[in-house]
Amino acid sequence: QVQLVESGGGLVQAGGSLRLSCGTSRSIFRFNVIGWYRQAPGKQRELVAAIDTERNTNYGDSVKGRFTISRDNANNTVYLQMNSLKPEDTAVYYCRGIPNGSWGQGTQVTVSS
Repeated sequence: QVQLVESGGGLVQAGGSLRLSCGTSRSIFRFNVIGWYRQAPGKQRELVAAIDTERNTNYGDSVKGRFTISRDNANNTVYLQMNSLKPEDTAVYYCRGIPNGSWGQGTQVTVSS
């Protein structure tokens, strides 16, 4: 299994923005889809956004219009641009490749009110 590495989390005020990165030293084309997920304390992990090799995208209802997923194939990196952040976006964010990707350590995003 190939593990993707997340980075870019941090503390931001409500209404602010962050860009998360998800990368690997190996080609991301080995995955049909790469997804960003998040897990808040006491809640189940949920899909935030996903992108396939044709750059088709899918978003969770709670982030539509605020988050944008994109990919840089040359640098084997997938990004999650998060705008208009809300306190309820606070969570550990993970990325995972499908199929056969493994979970990484995640990156913490904290949005203060």
